[in-house]
Amino acid sequence: MDPLTEPPARAPAAVESPAPAVEGGDGAETAMLEAAVRHLAAIARPSASPGEKAAAAWIAARLEEEGATVEIDEESAHGTYWRPFALLTAIGAAGGLAALRGRRATGLVAGAFAAAGMWGEVGGGSLWFRRRFLSHRPCWNVVAEAGDRDARETLVLFAHHDAARSGLVFHPALLRTVAEALPGLHARATVSPPLFWLVIGGPGLVAAGALAGRRSVVRAGTILATACLAAFADIASRDTVPGANDNATGVATLLGVARKLRRRPVDGLRVLLVSAGAEESFQEGIGAFGRRHFARLSPPHTRMLCVDTVGSPQLTTPESEGMLVHRGFTPEMLEALSESAREAGVHLGRGLRFSFSTDAIVPLRAGYRTAMLGSVDELKAPSNYHWPTDDADNVDYERVADAVRLCETLIRRLARSAAPGSAPA
Repeated sequence: MDPLTEPPARAPAAVESPAPAVEGGDGAETAMLEAAVRHLAAIARPSASPGEKAAAAWIAARLEEEGATVEIDEESAHGTYWRPFALLTAIGAAGGLAALRGRRATGLVAGAFAAAGMWGEVGGGSLWFRRRFLSHRPCWNVVAEAGDRDARETLVLFAHHDAARSGLVFHPALLRTVAEALPGLHARATVSPPLFWLVIGGPGLVAAGALAGRRSVVRAGTILATACLAAFADIASRDTVPGANDNATGVATLLGVARKLRRRPVDGLRVLLVSAGAEESFQEGIGAFGRRHFARLSPPHTRMLCVDTVGSPQLTTPESEGMLVHRGFTPEMLEALSESAREAGVHLGRGLRFSFSTDAIVPLRAGYRTAMLGSVDELKAPSNYHWPTDDADNVDYERVADAVRLCETLIRRLARSAAPGSAPA
C-alpha cells in the first residue's frame, strides 16, 4: 500500500476541524483489539493452510460471542502467488532464449502465453493459469451477520486473516532509500510504483521483440523475466510473517465493530462481517465469497468496505487501486467515509492511489459501491509491509481503535440514511 500521511490540499473537509468523538474506544476496548492482534499474530497462517483454518475458527467463535450469526465457508484456493508467477516468468525467459537462438515463433508464443497468464492473475482477475495448471487446497472464509437482519440495505465489512510471505523486494530500506534520495519527488508522489508492469513487461517484451524481429528487445525482456524469476524464487524461500498489521488489525476491527453493535444495536442496516482467507494469494478467498454470495447481494442495496492494514500511524482511504490498471473507488463511499471520519473525530488521509490490489478489487470489479480503509507511515506505505517486523509490538493500536470508531460511525450514518424519508449518506 502507498497512501498519503498528510491529506492533500483538495482533501475533503471531513478530515478538518473534527467534531467530538462519538462513543470512542476506551482503554479496555483498545486492550481487546490488541489482544486479538497478538493472538492472530502468534499463529503461522499462510494462505489456505492449517493456520488459516485455526484463525478462522477463532474469529468465528469471537464473533459468535458478540452476538453475530456466523458460518465458516470452506472454499478452494491455490494458496500462493509466487509459484504461478515464477512459472510464468520462467516460461517467458525460456521463450526469450529460444527467440535469441532463432526460434522466433517459440519466443512469440511463450512470451504471449506468459503475459496473458500474468494478466489473468492480477487485480481480481480470472486466475485461469492457476485454475487450469496448478493444485488447489481448502481455504476458509468467516461470514457473520449482525445489525438489522431484516433490513433492505446491507454493508459488507470485510478483512482477511491469512498472512504474507516476506522477500527482499519488501525490504523497508528500499523505499526509505528512495525517499531520502528523492525527497521532493517522494513528497509529491500520490501513486505507488507500478511494479507489476515490470513483471508482465519481461514476457511482453519477449513476445513483442520476437514478433518484430528485434533481438535487443527480446534480450531486454529475457533479462527482465529472469530477474523477476529470481525475486519470486526468493519469496518462495521465505517464511510467513506474523501479519499483525497486515491484516490482524483488519480482523480486530471486525471484532470491535461486532462488539459495538452488540452493545448498541442498529436498525435499518444489515451488516455482514467477513474475514476472508487466501487474500495473500491474490484475493482467492474473497473471490470465492463472491461466487457463493454475490447473487444474494443486490448491488443497488449493498455497499462494500475493505479494512486492510489499519495499524500504521495514519489512516487513509485511497482513491483507486490496481496492479496494472487502476480502478477508482466509488465516490459516494469515499465521501461517506470522509464524513464519518469527521463525525467520529478521526483523521483520515485522502488522495493516494495504490498500485497493488486488496480484497476490495473483487467487489469493485463486480459493480458494487466499494471503498477501502487502510493506513500508512511517513514513507506513504503500510508499516512493516510483508516484513518479519510486522509483529504485534509494531502496531499502532490507537489507529486500530480509530478504525473501529470510523466503521461504527459509517454504519450508523448508513442506517440513518436508510430510514424512510432520509437523505442518502
